[in-house]
Amino acid sequence: MSRLEGYGVRVVPVAGGRESADWRAVHNTIVPTAVLSADEVRERAGRNRLEVAYLDGVAVGCSTVRPPDGETPAATVIARILPEHRRRGFGTALYERGLAHARTLGGAGVETVVLASNEEGLRFALARGFTEVERYVLPGDTIPFVTLRLG
Repeated sequence: MSRLEGYGVRVVPVAGGRESADWRAVHNTIVPTAVLSADEVRERAGRNRLEVAYLDGVAVGCSTVRPPDGETPAATVIARILPEHRRRGFGTALYERGLAHARTLGGAGVETVVLASNEEGLRFALARGFTEVERYVLPGDTIPFVTLRLG
């Protein structure tokens, strides 16, 4: 039994349909400055590992694990938990699951990316040993994203 299952949470890979829509809804709630379309989620699912966490059939979080590539030599792990479900261990368990997968991908370490206005997300990453390495703003946006690297 995984740590998440111990909480009654089921983690499902995004393969389309409901999982894709639920992953998108969680992402777009937590990252409102970079709302993704259904087509963009399908494209990301083709190159990244996307998962949705469900509690009693309701999506409570999602994760992304991006493999290293020519642009980013580190694997990237992002765990997102909806605000009303935070501080119950779901984020830690989803992050640890993503981190374990990222470590199988090789690359030059592990990074995460958090929207700067997500103070809880930044505290979460810093508490797990990440340090800030870069801030950037997407075209047309005013709120930066923060890239952090695991020390």
